[in-house]
Amino acid sequence: MSAKHPIIAVTGSSGAGTTTTTTAFSHIFRQLGINAAFVEGDSFHHYTRAEMEVMIRKAQAENRHISYFGPEANDFARLEQCFSDYSTTGNGETRSYLHTFDEAVPYNQMPGTFTQWKPLPESTDMLYYEGLHGGVVTDDADVAQHVDLLIGMVPIVNLEWIQKIVRDTKERGHTREKVMGSIVRSMDDYINHMTPQFSRTHINFQRVPTVDTSNPFSAKGIPSLDESFVVIRFRGIENVDFPYYLSMIDGAFMSRINTMVVPGGKMPLAMELILTPLIRDLMEKRRQLLSPENE
Repeated sequence: MSAKHPIIAVTGSSGAGTTTTTTAFSHIFRQLGINAAFVEGDSFHHYTRAEMEVMIRKAQAENRHISYFGPEANDFARLEQCFSDYSTTGNGETRSYLHTFDEAVPYNQMPGTFTQWKPLPESTDMLYYEGLHGGVVTDDADVAQHVDLLIGMVPIVNLEWIQKIVRDTKERGHTREKVMGSIVRSMDDYINHMTPQFSRTHINFQRVPTVDTSNPFSAKGIPSLDESFVVIRFRGIENVDFPYYLSMIDGAFMSRINTMVVPGGKMPLAMELILTPLIRDLMEKRRQLLSPENE
């Protein structure tokens, strides 16, 4: 971690709502006048979509599994290096993974491929990461140690599967059977490399639907925010002003000493109320260290 070059990471499974969270962060950055460097977790996959299909078939022939959740399909060391470089110097390298034709056409490439590696923009105030592995720790890489504010987006698992199935079939053109197969194939990596991250986060936002999601594989739509509650757990954050949040968010209540529950429709408001002062504090510490009297 570095107060001069802070890093914020939002981690969560594919379909967990991390992209929605990025919208909230972008709004906060605009409000506070923050110039952030954006890094996509998918940039650090090892394989293109076609290469991954080959690796999946190879793994199946060897009676084993490979998934985007695990180390075989990702370059955790390079992700940690990016975070380490940024926290030390404010620099680093990233690229983009092109999911759709709309994303790929400007680069004259096919979907499921990567752009070239390039330096992060110069003179940014902080780095913002959104993806699968912002808090990952393995025997060979410790990404979490470099993160100043780690946020987990963790809908309960049935809702997470519904969101993934609906998104991947409607937006990315996959068949329902293919997405279901991906979920099953990914389970070992999910347990070993995804869920441990949410014990390292500073804040988790866990959406819990209030409608029946017993069979996520038959669902045709995603429960709306108004059809859910959001459980917000705090860890390692001092002076959390729970009375203020409860007074500002209609219907909010405390379920544990470190846990607040808010109506799902209030999640954007809750995120802005909670995250804005934390980001402001990171910026203030940075300004103090960069002020002339501290040089």
